[in-house]
Amino acid sequence: MADDQALLSRRKALKCMAFGGAGTLFTLAGGVFTPIDLAVAAADRKLTAGLGKPLFVQISDTHVGFNKEANPDVNATLTRTIDLVNEMSDQPALIIHTGDITHLSKPAEFDAAQQMFSRLRTTEMHTVPGEHDTVDATVTEYFSRFGKASDNKGYYSFDHGGVHFVALINVLQFKPGGLGTLGPDQLAWLAADLKGRSSSTPIVVFAHMPLWTIYEPWGWGTGDADQAMSHLRRFGSVTILNGHIHQIVQKVEGNMTFHTARSTAFPQPAAGAGPSPGPLKVPADQLPGMLGITNVLVVERPRSLALMDRTIA
Repeated sequence: MADDQALLSRRKALKCMAFGGAGTLFTLAGGVFTPIDLAVAAADRKLTAGLGKPLFVQISDTHVGFNKEANPDVNATLTRTIDLVNEMSDQPALIIHTGDITHLSKPAEFDAAQQMFSRLRTTEMHTVPGEHDTVDATVTEYFSRFGKASDNKGYYSFDHGGVHFVALINVLQFKPGGLGTLGPDQLAWLAADLKGRSSSTPIVVFAHMPLWTIYEPWGWGTGDADQAMSHLRRFGSVTILNGHIHQIVQKVEGNMTFHTARSTAFPQPAAGAGPSPGPLKVPADQLPGMLGITNVLVVERPRSLALMDRTIA
């Protein structure tokens, strides 16, 4: 192929990928968040060279059991998501699910979700519940399947690859339109968990509802999150991951990066774009470009994390 033909083909490919919602690669170094269009990154590997190996993939808001117009087949889009993860040349060490595994906490929904998750080549999976996973008053269905790591409390921590992970729960006092809540017991546990850890340790915190206030009228935030942040500010690299709002919103505050994930089920409107949040119906050919996952990689020098968002288009 002649050079000019190759260049033309490359430009066409980039245009198509961008139109299809290929997503954005986010690199984090020294608290600075730098976005790179994935279409460009795919065409120019020099931009992503040295980012490191995948550490984990974040999946969120799978809503197994949902069957409304916004996506009548959430099992199919979750299956496509799992296929994308399994096709990665470098398999992530972990899968993190940031809540709303199911839509109504029904046993059959949890069973179907677990059956699909069993297809993941990455066998280590960590979860926190969303408000849709806690519809039953005793949260029995979620905790009977995913409660062992937290001793049925919903919050816990673990270490992997030199990174300290903290799972928080902020949906047990959920009221429609209300902010999430961590509560004094969990906040005291968090302070004790972080005490004595080196400030150079990379920290990943994950919960369902955003740990900063994105849009209070819709309850997109956590009322006592500032108390949690006070324990995290001394660390040099803190990545805070959430779901709940079904779209990518991020901010950087010092060395803390806040990032919400797309859903694998259906999109929601942007904050304030309409009377309330909820499933957003889009043309069927546009839906895959609004659903996706987040891949997190370890950057060795400087020691930090890089976030790469990918749609299922």
